[in-house]
Amino acid sequence: MTAAAVTSCNPVLVQSRKQQGLPHSVVSWRFSPSSPFATTRAPSRATSRRASRRPLRVAAFVNPKPTVLVTDNLGEAGIDLLKRYANVDCSYDLSLEELCAKISLCDALIVTGGTKVTREVFESSGGRLRVVGRVGVGIDNVDVAAATEHGCLVVNAPTADTVAAAEHGIALLTSMARKIAQADASMKAGKWQRSTFLGVSLLGKRLAVMGFGRVGSEVARRAKGLGMNVIAHDPFAPLDRARAIGVDMVSFDEAIATTDFISLHLPLTPATSKMFNDVTFSRMKRGVRIVNVARGGVIDEEALLRALESGIVAQAALDVFTEEPPPEEDKLVRHRNVTVTPHLGASTMEAQEGVAIEIAEAVIEALKGELTATAVNAPMLSMEVISELSPYVEIAEKLGRLAVQLVSGGTGIRSVRIYYGSAREHDDLDTHYLRAMIIKGLVEPTSSVFVNLVNADFVAKQRGLRLTEEKVSLDGSPENPIEYIQVQIANVESKFASAISDSGEISVEGRLKDGKPHLTKVGSFRVDVSLEGSLLLCRQVDKPGMIGKVGSILGKENVNINYMSVGRIAPWKLAVMTIGVDEEPSREALRKIRELQDVEEFVLLKL
Repeated sequence: MTAAAVTSCNPVLVQSRKQQGLPHSVVSWRFSPSSPFATTRAPSRATSRRASRRPLRVAAFVNPKPTVLVTDNLGEAGIDLLKRYANVDCSYDLSLEELCAKISLCDALIVTGGTKVTREVFESSGGRLRVVGRVGVGIDNVDVAAATEHGCLVVNAPTADTVAAAEHGIALLTSMARKIAQADASMKAGKWQRSTFLGVSLLGKRLAVMGFGRVGSEVARRAKGLGMNVIAHDPFAPLDRARAIGVDMVSFDEAIATTDFISLHLPLTPATSKMFNDVTFSRMKRGVRIVNVARGGVIDEEALLRALESGIVAQAALDVFTEEPPPEEDKLVRHRNVTVTPHLGASTMEAQEGVAIEIAEAVIEALKGELTATAVNAPMLSMEVISELSPYVEIAEKLGRLAVQLVSGGTGIRSVRIYYGSAREHDDLDTHYLRAMIIKGLVEPTSSVFVNLVNADFVAKQRGLRLTEEKVSLDGSPENPIEYIQVQIANVESKFASAISDSGEISVEGRLKDGKPHLTKVGSFRVDVSLEGSLLLCRQVDKPGMIGKVGSILGKENVNINYMSVGRIAPWKLAVMTIGVDEEPSREALRKIRELQDVEEFVLLKL
């Protein structure tokens, strides 16, 4: 995410039920951590610490300047942009062995269709490769499943060459109809054959646009301007966009059976591979003309050759091929009724500069850890969702870090339950981002694995973590998406017994206060402490002087207290003191606190 190997993690709504110790109205979302946001790398501890302080980011880097390897020709505008942020290595025409040898020294890789980025490449990177940028829209030469498993983001540049590709499609359409290429070749051979190159008019002819995305819709606009009647087939295209252009959306069978020209704009996926084959051609209107500026593999080229010979297909204009470049003696390329170009869809000066800048910007964003809009294998989150949830990302990760540090060992973590308190409707809260950060917090403190938005669910599944997410319905304004987040770990022992809730799980809860993450509940104890630096949790008898005694020990050690809170059952009963400190206390200071009279248990937690 190849794309077929990627499965998405979809929420399944289950029945509401009351949860012990929680507000009565609970709507549950149960997730299986099986979505494709993949595996691992082993960063330095400094890298993990920096990543934890940058929760909006997918990854962070040790080196001040990452290294970007460019293996195919990229426009100078893109190279110049990359050089402002990274060390750029332009090494073209590398063999697979050469690429694998270099990739462990690179943080990013930029390719066009000429370089195959296989599983072997990701394995050879040793976990360093964080982003692959594919110039243009197609990603069939990148093993996206392998990228996902290795926590590597894949981005593309889908918009900058849209007009160029559409213009080339129209150029092939018109030149095919008027046999421009054949007439040109004839004249260059010294011939004058006016009667031989009888063409057909486009005016009033029916054109079927197969795939109504960016390029397909632009081709439709231009074909309408040529006086063609345009229909389209695309099960995922919005109808209002087609209507705005004056295009009718029809079924696949109607599109191929009733049209004079067919223009292909389909991605190459297992579902579209060789979609145009002997069976498909047999259902077409005799004398149909086909243009393909999309992906070569969507046409069975041997079947197309047979359709050309039989007259079912009168002409074809091809810019893309199953094998590029095609074999020297390829019969389809040499066919008298086929017009061919060597994958020139994006080959304009303007488009080359545009895609170079677009892919450079996407790669730089990814290297900075930002979730770029052209990410291919990250969860499909809108920028509105990302922007709205960004204030809660840090608290999600830190709650995961706190919860896992409270586990004393034993059988290990298997079951994690996450509650989101919200006044929103149950289907109006996308928690992909927050779940990924909670997984990051749970996994990174106890392993060398680097977790990000791309690989979080994969890592959880790999480690046997069963995550359940539930939304707790609250009264109030839905303006704020989340009131609190609570993380519970079941069936484990705790090194701080007071962190065990009444229902028997390790439980921590947090909220935003003045835009900053605060710990507001540990077990059944209400607290209020800013989640920064390190935390000291201390359960003691609630009596005068305890705060002063602990503070005195820390003061003598020159440890600054940034926040402090006490939660208690009742006066003179048990209380939990939560202290936020800027510096980690020495072992001696921790021993002195632990040995204080009336201190029953004590733990240091690092954020």
